[in-house]
Amino acid sequence: MIDSGRLLQIVREAGSIAHARWPGAGHALESWDKSPNNPVSEADLAVDRFLKRELSALLPSAGWLSEETADDKVRTQSGLIWLVDPIDGTRDFVAGRKGWAVSVALVSSGRPLIGILVAPAREEEWVAVAGKGATLNDAPLSASTRAQFAGSRVPVHVLPKEDGDLVAVEQPNSIALRIAMVADNRADLVATVRWGFEWDIAAATLIAREAGAEVSDAFGKPLAYNKHDPRAFGLLVCSPAIHAAAVERLATRAARLSRNKD
Repeated sequence: MIDSGRLLQIVREAGSIAHARWPGAGHALESWDKSPNNPVSEADLAVDRFLKRELSALLPSAGWLSEETADDKVRTQSGLIWLVDPIDGTRDFVAGRKGWAVSVALVSSGRPLIGILVAPAREEEWVAVAGKGATLNDAPLSASTRAQFAGSRVPVHVLPKEDGDLVAVEQPNSIALRIAMVADNRADLVATVRWGFEWDIAAATLIAREAGAEVSDAFGKPLAYNKHDPRAFGLLVCSPAIHAAAVERLATRAARLSRNKD
């Protein structure tokens, strides 16, 4: 049985390592682009090393998949795996903005079992255990229950013209934090129509689901984790009552954009 208290302590320590290098707290930071418009920093790598060491010691039988570690496909042979994004929202992190978090999930048989987000710059700790609900700073979470699609709050900077009936709210760079906003009823809908990685969403989608939100890919199908190709097309997290309408709204875009895996 995993020591959940020790797990939360490890993720908190990881958050402290990141925060100690965060420009928003006045610290100097070395960063660069892994690829065009895809930044990484020395903090991402330091947090990744720390988490790999500590989480592997906590649960040696679990595999490992992280944004900042080369993918060893031997992980697919394990029923348990750590899914980690050392700093989700690196653009906000390197710019000194608060929209970033450390994301850690333990996945069992393709489904998240534990999900933790630690966002020290926002003084937020999000925790979920499958079947046991979700909390923010130890307070129970209840997700959006919005019943009407029009007027739904979406964390984006600018809404596309075809979504003009929706309402834009704060958009942290971290997709995990945007998903968590649905869990905390700060948003009604988070949707993407692009290829994304398991480590970005595993912890946050468990938090949202345990808070009562509906979670699927862009086509309305269930998400799976620890796949050989750790990508899925699109994401949809929303109030259960608007899920069908959201799938319908995304259908044409999702069908067109899913053809391009690059």
